[in-house]
Amino acid sequence: MNRSFRIAALITFINALSATVLIPVIYLYARAFELTDLQAGLLLSTFSAAQFFATPIMGKLSDRFGRKPLLVISLMGTVIANFLASSASFLPLSIGCVVLFSARFFDGMTGGNVSVAQAIVADVTEPKDRAKAYGIFGAAFGMGFVVGPVISLVAQKLTEGMGTKISLGAAFFASSILATIALTLTLLFLPETLPPEKRKVGGRWFDLGLKELAQGFFLPRIGILILLNFLIGTTFTIFTFGFQPYYTKVLDQGNLSLTGLFVMIGVLGASSQLGGVPWLSKRTTLTKILFAGLLVRGFTFLVMPIWPDIRYFIGVGIVFALFNAMVQPMISTLVSLNVTPERQGIASGLNSSYLSIANAVGPVIAGLMVNEKFPISYSYPLYFAGVATLGTLGLAIVTRDRYKPDGIEI
Repeated sequence: MNRSFRIAALITFINALSATVLIPVIYLYARAFELTDLQAGLLLSTFSAAQFFATPIMGKLSDRFGRKPLLVISLMGTVIANFLASSASFLPLSIGCVVLFSARFFDGMTGGNVSVAQAIVADVTEPKDRAKAYGIFGAAFGMGFVVGPVISLVAQKLTEGMGTKISLGAAFFASSILATIALTLTLLFLPETLPPEKRKVGGRWFDLGLKELAQGFFLPRIGILILLNFLIGTTFTIFTFGFQPYYTKVLDQGNLSLTGLFVMIGVLGASSQLGGVPWLSKRTTLTKILFAGLLVRGFTFLVMPIWPDIRYFIGVGIVFALFNAMVQPMISTLVSLNVTPERQGIASGLNSSYLSIANAVGPVIAGLMVNEKFPISYSYPLYFAGVATLGTLGLAIVTRDRYKPDGIEI
């Protein structure tokens, strides 16, 4: 891989750290502001809803003006938003809540850095190398999910004597610092990867991709891939919502054990994307890798709650982590192969946008299935996610001719 790709992968890793630092604290931070569970959920969806609309716009603008300027804007948004969210911990509750919600909304509105980075990957790699490139890209992001929560714990430990709210807010400050590092690397070392002759020029000035956003599922070639990714993302977030209370309440495991499980899944997933995806992409087709990933993912969802034993759960989790990591790189590769160079940004933006709204939909569906009074209900989201994933696999198989790139065997 060339220098531009390596720099983009490094920036992606640091950006992933900036995002995953917040995973262990955002709900607790909301509760520290005396928000109800419903209000905390609304805080989570504020970011995803804003990102849903903003990501394709960022992608479209990157097709028009180049990747680097839009990546800079996106990272600046994260720096400012998370600094403000951290500062909210020093404010009175009522004002702090307004600042916190505003910061999450602003971060979502400028949160197109992943889609722009994906477009950079497509810019600097040949079609035959793209599956391997997206595997490495995914691994860089996946490793962020391993290291980010550790940084979050360190930030909280360093400030734990200053009160719960300030200690949790320190994680947002750490996220802002990490985003600043990614921004500095982008400004100093990342070259522009979309030359002027390949940019999408002309057209209406205010054509920012909202038409494509409304038509997302019906766009030629990539529409079905966007639909598949939306379903894949929804079923995955149903699982991620459901397995945590199942792990702590049914399997009677503590938060430290849960954190260790996240680290294990992250390490195995990154290893699969770095080694497994490149190895398989040389020996079989993209769709076969995608189908295998979905098949194993759906099956592991179904069998996880069958036997409430921690050793059994971890064993199934290892199989899940290795195969689950193959799904997203294949979808990203297929999307990139089905659009022209000047539309890589909008395509990646749409794909990421619908994935972000799936992140808001999945937990709501799972939340309607569980009841604290009936612990057995914590297994229902896992069963449902398994059935829905296998249904998504069926859809991917019967529609594969609709997303077959020209001249490439899939």
